[in-house]
Amino acid sequence: MNLANRLTLTRLALVPFFLIFTIEDNVNTRIAALVFFLLGSLTDFFDGYVARKQKAVTVLGTFLDPLVDKLFISAAFISFVQLQEIYVPAWMVVFIIGREFLITGLRTLAASQGRILGAETIGKFKTTWQIITVITILVVLITNSVLESRWGISKEDLLQSPEEMKRMAGRVLDTLPYCLCFLTTVLTIVSGYAYLKKHKDLFLCAKY
Repeated sequence: MNLANRLTLTRLALVPFFLIFTIEDNVNTRIAALVFFLLGSLTDFFDGYVARKQKAVTVLGTFLDPLVDKLFISAAFISFVQLQEIYVPAWMVVFIIGREFLITGLRTLAASQGRILGAETIGKFKTTWQIITVITILVVLITNSVLESRWGISKEDLLQSPEEMKRMAGRVLDTLPYCLCFLTTVLTIVSGYAYLKKHKDLFLCAKY
């Protein structure tokens, strides 16, 4: 097994630890969750770079890399739905994950016809935005935990504070995860539609 595939498997091994540390309401575990997610994002960059540089692109790597990417992102958004302190509706996550399954299915259909579908610019932007969204929400969770554990202040205390600055900070902590996930959902749907529209000929050529 080459280095690129080892990096991909390392990213896969980080997923359960990332999930556990995200759900646990503790400053240290949530910082660890952020570190694991950043490490996962770095291995995603380096495994592709190493594979291209060493000309070591393998069938296993081609299969595993996008699968692990989707698993990491899906794990993050699913864990956010479970948390009570932020509002991330399940329907948004269904759209985000459903799009990934749909495009994976389209690529499988293309492969059955001897075609390989590469990533589109809007798809790359979507992935980048998803990573930014996850990192930002993790920072919000860390901030919530720090306020609670160090100063005994909850988000609700900030929202009800007589001071405008504190109320504004509370509104940011309260609404930012929802707004980011909403934008992610819209971008996910748009990029998925654009991808399907560009490759609609695959459905016309498919044998049913």
